[in-house]
Amino acid sequence: MLLERVAQASERVSATSSRREKVALLAACLAELVADEVPIGVAFLSGELRQGRIGLGYAAVRAIAMPAAASPSLSLLEVDQAFDRIANSKGPGSAALRERELASLLARATALEAGFLRRLVLGELRQGALEGVMADAVAQAYGVAPGSVRRAAMLAGDLRQAALAARARGEAGLSEFKLQLFRPLQPMLAQSAADPSEALARLGDAAFEVKLDGARVQVHRHEREVRVYTRQQNEVTEAVPELVEAALCLPARAFVLDGEAIALGRDQRPLPFQVTMRRFGRRLEVQALQRTLPLTCFLFDLLHLDGVDTMALAQNERARLLLELLGAPGEPEIGRVLPVPRIVTGDAHSADAFLQSALNSGHEGVVAKALAAPYEAGSRGASWLKIKRAHTLDLIVLAAEWGSGRRRGFLSNLHLGARSESGDPIMLGKTFKGMTDELLAWQTAQLLAREVGREGATVYVRPELVVEVAFDGLQTSSHYPGGLALRFARIKGYRTDKRADEADTIETVRALAGTNK
Repeated sequence: MLLERVAQASERVSATSSRREKVALLAACLAELVADEVPIGVAFLSGELRQGRIGLGYAAVRAIAMPAAASPSLSLLEVDQAFDRIANSKGPGSAALRERELASLLARATALEAGFLRRLVLGELRQGALEGVMADAVAQAYGVAPGSVRRAAMLAGDLRQAALAARARGEAGLSEFKLQLFRPLQPMLAQSAADPSEALARLGDAAFEVKLDGARVQVHRHEREVRVYTRQQNEVTEAVPELVEAALCLPARAFVLDGEAIALGRDQRPLPFQVTMRRFGRRLEVQALQRTLPLTCFLFDLLHLDGVDTMALAQNERARLLLELLGAPGEPEIGRVLPVPRIVTGDAHSADAFLQSALNSGHEGVVAKALAAPYEAGSRGASWLKIKRAHTLDLIVLAAEWGSGRRRGFLSNLHLGARSESGDPIMLGKTFKGMTDELLAWQTAQLLAREVGREGATVYVRPELVVEVAFDGLQTSSHYPGGLALRFARIKGYRTDKRADEADTIETVRALAGTNK
């Protein structure tokens, strides 16, 4: 297939806000791909490179100016091979080699293809083809069930592999994907509810578990080997030796556990999220940090046990198996793995009391879970509902303004947006409150590394960083396209464990505001 066909499909997808039409356009393009082109086409239409980051920044890409080719000639395979060469360029002179390789591509590209390639390399191709939309498109293109595609993509850790299997063998090919130890899964996520009464109205009798503000971890074990992964599927085994030791003490040969690692103070109250995250960023200081900042891992799900995948089991059954594995819960003890505090109830007063107890202990709130629901890896399912005391949102940083006074030289005032179905974040407001000097310095370096343009004192960035924002309320606003604005917003901290596609949605914001605008 010619690159021109993919670029045309991307342009048409960008031009419509209809999810159904996006899926149909993407599916039509995918259906035309031959087998070798499927992983490339799925990646490109998802706004990604198969190779990931390839070492070409904004300035280098924008500096390459080439006249447009009169007619299309670039094939998908040729373009992917060029990106392979760029990604594999290492050592002295590699920056120049990467730029020459890209210039050679752009010299053969039509105007449409060149614009597509530039946005693709810079991560700016946001046409609304998020993973859920792409999964539906793969299903439509190859005549399989969307749920089968999502399950296979989750187990494979890659939608491209699921698409290949769907094209080759349909449902039979997708059914062959199984959970593999030491290949991390995307975690199941929760939607929001205002209070326990709403959660019970939506779920019926439910399990309520303490919501911890720690680092989501997935613990894999086979015999005497243990590996620990973050919610981004990055391995952090060396950073958490106490979790490895505790996992080896459990009475099973193989398992996959889902939980939250958190640093507790001497009073057993949780320390701030940013303190916990220190354990995951300093490899040279692991032993010292383990002594001064030990971790406790509260476990709340069991995905595999001794050769049997348990994700399809009901939540209550998985909880029973987990408790059998961990043994009777006792008082929290730093450095151990423990079951998360949990009750099962259909009574709103009991659920409210449990929520208040969690809050009094310094935790964020609770998560309500439907008792019969399976584990929907990679999904923000309606069977898990988080209930928090304070108004907080995980928002995407869109831009920042240079500070003045003591903040001169630092990017300070953040432009904040919620995720939309189209893929383009919707701005909700700005804030410069809640930032320490240390955070300002870190933030400035991170944002400048993601710069895509400037206008006066404002630096626009790739929408990649997620920040937790506390606020006093929401108000209607004609100034912002979403029709809402944050009141008295302040920064709680960056969520370095979250991707932009895991930020809160504009639908969540509107639900908090009680509006359906």
